[in-house]
Amino acid sequence: MPAVFIDKDGTLIEDVPNNVDPQLMQLTTGAIEGLQLLSKAGYKLIVITNQSGVARGYFPESALVAVEARSREILAEAGILLDGFYYCPHHPNGVVSEYAIACECRKPKPGLILRAAAQQNIDLSNSWFIGDSLCDVEAGHSAGCKTILIDKGNQSESQISCLEIADYIVSNLSIAAQAICKHSLANLG
Repeated sequence: MPAVFIDKDGTLIEDVPNNVDPQLMQLTTGAIEGLQLLSKAGYKLIVITNQSGVARGYFPESALVAVEARSREILAEAGILLDGFYYCPHHPNGVVSEYAIACECRKPKPGLILRAAAQQNIDLSNSWFIGDSLCDVEAGHSAGCKTILIDKGNQSESQISCLEIADYIVSNLSIAAQAICKHSLANLG
C-alpha cells in the first residue's frame, strides 16, 4: 500500500511556531482539495512532524494529543481519514533532559517514516513525502520515497540544494496531489 507522508507545520497546517493551541490551527491553501484527491487515489495519508518544542520546554508532549485530535477532526469534516500522525519530540539542544537527544526519528533522518511503513505495511518505493523544507526532502529520499517541496519562496541559502533533489516543486498541497496522481498515471502506462 502506498502512502503520502505530509509535514505538518507549513505544509498541512499554517506555520505558527510552537503552536499547540488547537483553536489556532488552520489548514494551508489547497490542503483539503489535495488530500481528498490523494485519498481517492488510494494513498494512505500520514503526518510526519518534528516537534522540538517538547525538548525545548515550550510545551509538554501531552499537548500534542490535542494537536493530533484537532488535525484529525479538521480533516474528517472534509471526509478525509488521516491514517497516522507521527512526531519527534527530540532535539539535541533541548532543555528537557529526557528529550534532549540526537535520535533517529528527527527529520532529516527517516526514522518516523520507516516506523510508519513497518507498522502500516507501506510500500515506500511507491510513496511520497510532501514538505516545505530541506529536512523533509532529505527524510523522504532517505526512506526511499519520491518527494515534493512546497516552495513558499523563503528557502535559505542552505535549503537551495533541496530544489535540486526534490522530484517536484509546487506551491501548495493541491498542486502536489495533482503532480503525484499525474506521475502515477504516467508510470502505469
